[in-house]
Amino acid sequence: MNRRPFVVNRESDTEHVGSQGPSLATVIAEIKNEIKDFVQTRVQMFKSELQEKTSAWKSGAMLATGAVVLLGTAYLLLTLALVGLVAVAFWGSVYHWFFGFLIVGLAWALIGGMLGYFALREFRAQGLAPKKTLEVLKEDKVWLESEASQV
Repeated sequence: MNRRPFVVNRESDTEHVGSQGPSLATVIAEIKNEIKDFVQTRVQMFKSELQEKTSAWKSGAMLATGAVVLLGTAYLLLTLALVGLVAVAFWGSVYHWFFGFLIVGLAWALIGGMLGYFALREFRAQGLAPKKTLEVLKEDKVWLESEASQV
């Protein structure tokens, strides 16, 4: 048995590939690299936007903590002063302190409810999602759908 080794004619292979365009392996490798770059870019953009938001929230949280302590103390002192003032208006009654605390408590509840409503409305308007990243991803989706429809 005389076997001849299998010989590939390199010239005819390259001519054939050259005339037909890039090979399937090359196209798949390019697509893989483009997808990899695409995903890395979007992840990096998301991380960057998230870091900006968290750093802003951290500095704001420290300032807010100090503000809450001082405003809480002022609130308690002013509330007690206001209750004393309202109690004087009902001084002839045995329940003058009760009426003072009741009226001031209802006023604070009404004002707090209104402020809470406005805060909730503001949070809903702003949202916590990274808007820029989501907008770019939506644009990418539209672009990919248009590219897929052309193929």
